[in-house]
Amino acid sequence: MGVLAGRVSAVVALVAAILAVSAFPAAAATPPAKPAQGALRLTIPDAFVVGGHLVTVPGRVVHVDGVVRPYVPGQTVLVKALLGSRQFKIKRVAISPAPGAKSGRFSVALSSPGAGQVTVQVGHTRTATLSGLLARRGFAALAEQAGFGSRGPFVELIQQRLAALHFYIPQTGVYDSGTGLAIDAYHRLLHWGTYQTLDGRTVSYLLDGFGEFKLRFPSHGRHAEGNLSLQLLALADGSHVYQIYPISSGKPSTPTILGDFHVYSKVPGYLPDGMYFSNFFISGYAIHGYNPAPDYPASHGCMRVPIPDALSIFDWLQIGNWVDVYY
Repeated sequence: MGVLAGRVSAVVALVAAILAVSAFPAAAATPPAKPAQGALRLTIPDAFVVGGHLVTVPGRVVHVDGVVRPYVPGQTVLVKALLGSRQFKIKRVAISPAPGAKSGRFSVALSSPGAGQVTVQVGHTRTATLSGLLARRGFAALAEQAGFGSRGPFVELIQQRLAALHFYIPQTGVYDSGTGLAIDAYHRLLHWGTYQTLDGRTVSYLLDGFGEFKLRFPSHGRHAEGNLSLQLLALADGSHVYQIYPISSGKPSTPTILGDFHVYSKVPGYLPDGMYFSNFFISGYAIHGYNPAPDYPASHGCMRVPIPDALSIFDWLQIGNWVDVYY
């Protein structure tokens, strides 16, 4: 009886223990945290905007910059670039914390291997800490082919960049005489000679924003500076260059007078000798339109400008403005 009683007691104790455990539900497992819902934005800051569209030229490096919100350490994105349907670049890029670490940033450089539409696709695969993300951005790589009579986005881009460097150029969208004159003036500024056609070097320098007319008399306020060594005229307001024009100054036998003068007379229209919209600054010397105004010193002492440029200069200069002439 003693053994049996002991066994019964053990069974009863086991059952009691099981009942005691079952009286309390098991603790629920903690569900895994959901990945953060992110957002991805792309910009291409060194592309140009023509007609509301991003553009550049083949071979020119541009940067695709991205911002990811929120920033989650250790994340990367996969960048793919396609020219048309052909992929030409793929790169995995780490996301770095932005100041304050509320967002992350990344940047990748690329250049189109040819002309056409470029699409940049950036993706982040879903992880335990950040949701999946996908963004696309595109731009056109424009063929660098243009000559007199050409029109289209590439010509518009060239005209835009010449104007940004303050060369006088009507934004016609056509490679016309005004475009040729502005390109010629740009070549003069760079000491490259006098020619009105585009080449790869000119395009590259224009898109890089290279070239500056260095004023010598910013203290003269609203004024004109004729640099005879460059055969260029600049209109300026203090230290700000307004517009730049090609000129033809006095030939060796009738040189343009050097010095600092003031506009004392303005005569609109044509004078009997063919001077057009003239701004006289001393004696019979003037800034005026004339045909021809060649790309070398050929005048009787005045600073000739091409006929299409004369009116804009006449309208800008005022009686009393300084005119500074130097080599």
